[in-house]
Amino acid sequence: MVSLQPPVCDFGWKARDFDLPGVDGRRHTLHSARGRSGLLVMFICNHCPYVKSIRDRIVRDTRELLQHGIGSIAIMSNDPAEYAEDSFDNMRKVAQEFAFPFPYVWDETQQTARDYGAVCTPDFFGFNARLELQYRGRLDASRKEQVTGAPRDLFNAMVQVAQTGKGPLEQIASMGCSIKWKDEP
Repeated sequence: MVSLQPPVCDFGWKARDFDLPGVDGRRHTLHSARGRSGLLVMFICNHCPYVKSIRDRIVRDTRELLQHGIGSIAIMSNDPAEYAEDSFDNMRKVAQEFAFPFPYVWDETQQTARDYGAVCTPDFFGFNARLELQYRGRLDASRKEQVTGAPRDLFNAMVQVAQTGKGPLEQIASMGCSIKWKDEP
């Protein structure tokens, strides 16, 4: 397991479209996932200890962000041949167990992860209503262990984006497991 940090926010970078199968049996796109005030695109997986430690807070924050007009989607781009825990069937189980209030979709070709420049799980991309990147930071100060009373960095940033269209200038990068890329042919 390699621990990585993504680069800082490239403000104004436009969200890339996608059309991916969800564990709910439907296909999901950039436009079907967005809310009236913005969109949170999350690259997560099932096996990563960083993701496992924050799943409950991701659910809490995305539920609350819906009230601010922010839609959310979680994309799993890992090669399940590397980690069976990341299989589509296991994605479905995790989504049901945690009652994900957002689509959980599979990026089987890994093209969406490449288009977004995703580096690790979790990797968060927060867009405003014009689908311009305004946040690429951490959920909160927790890494693999929850920090009691930690400020809700992602939630607070996305509420600011919903209200003003702009994210905070100061952001702390997320940290997580590297995306498990398929071997190149």
